[in-house]
Amino acid sequence: MTATSLRVARSAVSLKRQVIDTLRSAIFDRRFAPGDRLVERELCEMLDVSRTLLREALSQLEAEGVVQIIPHRGPIVAVYTAEDAKAIYEMRAALEEMAGRYFVERATDKESKDLEIAFDEMKQKYSVELGSDYLSVKAKFYAALTAGAHNPVLVEMLRLIHGRVSMLRATTLTQPGRLAASLEELSNIVKAIKARDAEAAGRACRLHVENAGAIAAILLAEEASVQSEPDAPSPPRRRLI
Repeated sequence: MTATSLRVARSAVSLKRQVIDTLRSAIFDRRFAPGDRLVERELCEMLDVSRTLLREALSQLEAEGVVQIIPHRGPIVAVYTAEDAKAIYEMRAALEEMAGRYFVERATDKESKDLEIAFDEMKQKYSVELGSDYLSVKAKFYAALTAGAHNPVLVEMLRLIHGRVSMLRATTLTQPGRLAASLEELSNIVKAIKARDAEAAGRACRLHVENAGAIAAILLAEEASVQSEPDAPSPPRRRLI
């Protein structure tokens, strides 16, 4: 990585926001792996920003669960265990169940159409290949779902939870058959919303998250078991959908 590879452009957008977004993207893209030290001096040079601004950005990422501040060591990329995954997905399941119900009760026709369009785009991306484009469209689907719930507190809580979920995605493999199952689960959410069945939409949202959470917990437990063995090689980096 070159010293200028993360440099942010000055614009009308808050420089602090640019630094936060740039670091977050670099971590989610695995330019920094879980457990990696985030050396302030090096990051300041890479981003071409002051140490004060960098520390503010790191504090925000710590609040999102993307970075951990370790006493006497400093900031590192967050590391999650199977127990962490269980807690995160439990909370996400409860929140997204509410989002599904509220969407049916409160979303406008345009918001419903936006959700359907995002789902159709996901299916198209899946038919080509799994990659950042697919994950970007999936984020668009969730943005449409939460926007239609019309509850700003719920949206904010989900935003923080999704930051942690993104960290889990960056350390897990695509489980064979999981992507197809995930699309089917999302299809059930869309069908329930089209039917204006709030309870069914909520249940479908919860089931989708619970299934993903169960896989995440299993994979992380397996990685922990492998890493505990003497001279064990590092497990492959894996992505969960």
